[in-house]
Amino acid sequence: MKTFLFQGDSITDAGRVDENCDNFGLGCGYAFLLASDIEKNKKGAVKFINRGKSGDRITDVYTRIKEDIINLKPDYMSILIGANDVSHELTQGCGVSPVKFRKIYNMLIEEIKEALPEIKIIILEPFVLKGTATTELWQQFDSEVRTLAEISGQVAKNFGLKFVPLQNKFDEASADGDTRYWSVDGIHPTSAGHQIIKEELKKSIEDILN
Repeated sequence: MKTFLFQGDSITDAGRVDENCDNFGLGCGYAFLLASDIEKNKKGAVKFINRGKSGDRITDVYTRIKEDIINLKPDYMSILIGANDVSHELTQGCGVSPVKFRKIYNMLIEEIKEALPEIKIIILEPFVLKGTATTELWQQFDSEVRTLAEISGQVAKNFGLKFVPLQNKFDEASADGDTRYWSVDGIHPTSAGHQIIKEELKKSIEDILN
């Protein structure tokens, strides 16, 4: 049996409750939707684990690297991080700068690959929409999240990893101006928003699992 690990912040966390529950402790977001879809066609072939943690920045994921990544020895792993690195800086003054984001992300991937040489890693692009948490500082949110999105793509390219673009997908979906349908606060997806992430990530997962 192969193991797939979901890693990230609250978007990945999505209310997961039991860290020892594996396939049944995935929360109610894209991790659950994707695992359900894959399990339907590949019964018993993959164990899914969710270690996304609400509030995490790239620095927090790096701090958890041993316990919540390396010790789990996943065969596959996805990472979605970046929204809090921006929002925490704009609202609380404790975010992560683009320079540090790049540095820590590179360190994270390098150390994971050193410990788990055969692991296949997928990096998901951080995204932002206009919503209750972002509209007041929209220019900063939009510019800075897109900067971290670009860095995320560069990190993936540097290590030869799969990269899943998400910003354009959300922009296209909300082209009619109804961003609240996909994310009320502009950061956390609705169930429909999680479906977008699930569909885009599934393309990469199906490729590596075949």
